[in-house]
Amino acid sequence: MPADLTDSRDGVQRHEVGAAARIEQSIAAAGASACDRAFLATDFAGARAAAAAADRAVAAGRDPGPLAGLAVSIKDLFDVEGEPTRAASVALADAAPAAQDAPAVARLRRAGAAFIGRTNMSEFAFSGVGINPHHGTPANPATARLDPTPRIPGGSTSGGAVSVAAGAAWAALGSDTGGSIRIPAALQGLVGFKGTARRVPIAGAVPLSTTLDTVSAITLSVRDAVLLHEVLAERRVEVARRPIASLRFAVPRTMVLDSLDPTVARAFDRALSRLAAAGATIETIDLPLLGEIASINASGGFAAAESWTWHRKLLAERGADYDPRVALRIRRGAAMSAAEYIELLAARRDWIGRMEEAMRPYDALLSPTVPIVAPAIGPLVASDEAFFAANGLLLRNPSIVNLLDGCALSLACHAEDELPVGLMLWAAAMRDDAVLDAGLAVEAALAPIRSDAPVAAR
Repeated sequence: MPADLTDSRDGVQRHEVGAAARIEQSIAAAGASACDRAFLATDFAGARAAAAAADRAVAAGRDPGPLAGLAVSIKDLFDVEGEPTRAASVALADAAPAAQDAPAVARLRRAGAAFIGRTNMSEFAFSGVGINPHHGTPANPATARLDPTPRIPGGSTSGGAVSVAAGAAWAALGSDTGGSIRIPAALQGLVGFKGTARRVPIAGAVPLSTTLDTVSAITLSVRDAVLLHEVLAERRVEVARRPIASLRFAVPRTMVLDSLDPTVARAFDRALSRLAAAGATIETIDLPLLGEIASINASGGFAAAESWTWHRKLLAERGADYDPRVALRIRRGAAMSAAEYIELLAARRDWIGRMEEAMRPYDALLSPTVPIVAPAIGPLVASDEAFFAANGLLLRNPSIVNLLDGCALSLACHAEDELPVGLMLWAAAMRDDAVLDAGLAVEAALAPIRSDAPVAAR
């Protein structure tokens, strides 16, 4: 496994490589072509100061914090004291600087993070594709080695994932409402963990859906995902280190295996074979409850209704400044009545209860994170039809977990000569520790087919 944040943190604490030296590597990567359009603003001076403080702490025999002055990027959705939060939209171009850090940002700061910059994203987090017409779209650095065609980064945490894949950050703070952490992680060969939503406060972030929004991070490894979850949730993850042979997984036939791209199908089947050969119990099951999702969301779903609540005044004043594709989806929320919204809440509660009962026998369910590899950027910019078709496919599997109020981990399962593919482990609410623990075992079992590193050099 290539060096990850955990290795590098330990190296800083052991005086092997200083945080200041590491931050210079991150700054150099942030300025390289692989990070083009990934950042909307950088704070190299602040990052250097945080790294220097970590080195001084180590020299004095003090704890530099679990993030030890290493670079972390911040999605342009979160308040950072003294900086405007624009959600990558020109409609908020005149936003005032934030008076204080969002709780998630404050927790990272207390843990010793060096904030290297604010990252690009789908405007207002409303897309799994990652295209932004205002600031440009960062190309996927993980696909460039095999194909020079610029491919989408995935969204909405597009720039955050690019910052990690390109070596500018060791972790990226982002959000996940329907897959916005896991989609770019899957398409870029990274690890994306969506914890149970209630674990981390969403205050101080521009909302998409107050019901579904989850604060999470993109990392280089599962053990880094454990570390970032511990920091963001301010809790200790109980890692049992269960062996892969003790784990029982289910693969639902319903919906999540439909329309798989050949690369995804091949990588997913190979991963299942590898896990079974390592001793994991894997059962393929019917899960007809997944077929109810379309009817539950028939009136528009939470994202449209709740985003309309936040955006309706800004749309009236600055609607021409919005990405038309984003404005279209937000305005759909205006049609939902209060009665339909209350019925949606009740339908979700009932569905979650039945889903949790069906999932109870298993440590986690397994599926491809998304059914396709990263498409080329150009056709999706040019065609609304192509954009919305790709967006629907990208959101289909990961959004199940948000409706479930569950937790999920995406980790890479492709081989060196394949475009990135994500394997998703998912479970019900408050099963975060079990999913992360299983993720550690799955990551180790898949290591023989994962000889490529998402970062060229560290």
